[in-house]
Amino acid sequence: MLSYQHAYHAGNLADLHKHVLLAWMLDYMTAKPKPLTYMETHAGRGLYDLSGAEAARTGEAAAGIGRDHDFAPAAHPFSRALARIRADHGAGAYPGSPLLAATLLRPDDRMRLAELHPREEAALRALLGRRATIEKRDGVEMAKGAVPPDPARGLCLIDPSYEVKAEFAAMPALLRALHRRWPVGVLVLWYPLLTTGAEAPLTDSLPDKVFLHEVRFPPAREGHRMIGSGLAVINPPFGLADEAARLAARFAALA
Repeated sequence: MLSYQHAYHAGNLADLHKHVLLAWMLDYMTAKPKPLTYMETHAGRGLYDLSGAEAARTGEAAAGIGRDHDFAPAAHPFSRALARIRADHGAGAYPGSPLLAATLLRPDDRMRLAELHPREEAALRALLGRRATIEKRDGVEMAKGAVPPDPARGLCLIDPSYEVKAEFAAMPALLRALHRRWPVGVLVLWYPLLTTGAEAPLTDSLPDKVFLHEVRFPPAREGHRMIGSGLAVINPPFGLADEAARLAARFAALA
């Protein structure tokens, strides 16, 4: 959706849920010497300034990474990556998942990213154009045409904005299609939990063999519709359930 810009939402509680678990998965996968492929269907610009007007306008970062919730200890891969990124880009920097992945991946690992918004794609290319293959195209089409990748070992993050309601029904079908073509791939689908229950077509249609993790949290501001975050993972890395349980306890403390 060309109207969506993640700068208004970067560093919120849903980002923390998604990014802490993504960092853990990539850290686990890179512990083995074999190279891997990392893909994203809706990459965004890759780097956000939480001191900017966009973050101030919504207050979502202030309710998320801006508070000391202790979601990840200092030795956690998310915390280590965030420290490196802030050392390079300033204390107000917050990574999108492409920069988070680039910080954790090794030189021999490959990255393939799709972003359709012209300004977001240009910023992403300026940030990671030497590190990743970046395509200005629909991410669903990119993913379908890119699997199975080379190397075949890898992870694909599917992270649409869900501004178009049809995406809730379309994403489970995309998971199934990618899994058929890439049975060894780790497929990660993020979705919001909303006061309207609009995510029901997605959660009701997920494949049977999927690791599902949801957390709930207070709305970032009065009237804000997002009250939780979900991840559906096909081929979850070993130990992800334990890490998700640890993180769930931190979110439970918010209530």
